[in-house]
Amino acid sequence: MSSEPRPRRPGPILAAPVPPPPEAPLPPVRTRERRPFLLDFFPLESSDQTRLSRFFDRLKEGRVSTTRCPKDGLLHWPPRTACPQCHSEELEWVDLPEVGHVYAFSAVLGGAPLGMEDEVPFAVGLVDLDGAPLRLFGRIEGRPWTELQIGSAVRLESFDIGDGRYFYRFRATDP
Repeated sequence: MSSEPRPRRPGPILAAPVPPPPEAPLPPVRTRERRPFLLDFFPLESSDQTRLSRFFDRLKEGRVSTTRCPKDGLLHWPPRTACPQCHSEELEWVDLPEVGHVYAFSAVLGGAPLGMEDEVPFAVGLVDLDGAPLRLFGRIEGRPWTELQIGSAVRLESFDIGDGRYFYRFRATDP
């Protein structure tokens, strides 16, 4: 046996990160009271953050809507910026039906998204909207998950997240 050390294979060449030039402005920092940005369950809503800001503006008005292509009549969920069938960007906004029925549901008993830990347990589910060929996923409020049933009537509603943003939920309506 030789007492000489074995030659090492060369490792990857690591380079130090290059800082941006001093004249490049840094992006604005957005602060949140409850959730760090990367773990935030809800999307950013303003027109400088998404091309779908109209969806969120309509939620603030209490309207849950989506896009439809006037060329081929295709109704989209989630809302789109272009039709996936004909690729047109000339889409129209339409309000969704407010009433639907639970297709399937489950309960979140642990491991809730950041900021929702104190709300466990809660129900989430798939809902068929009456009069629209869409099945939406969302949180179901208004009744404990143990009292929900497949086929339960729900109402689609807009709700205030509490930090100036809005999203949608379902509310159980039948006893």
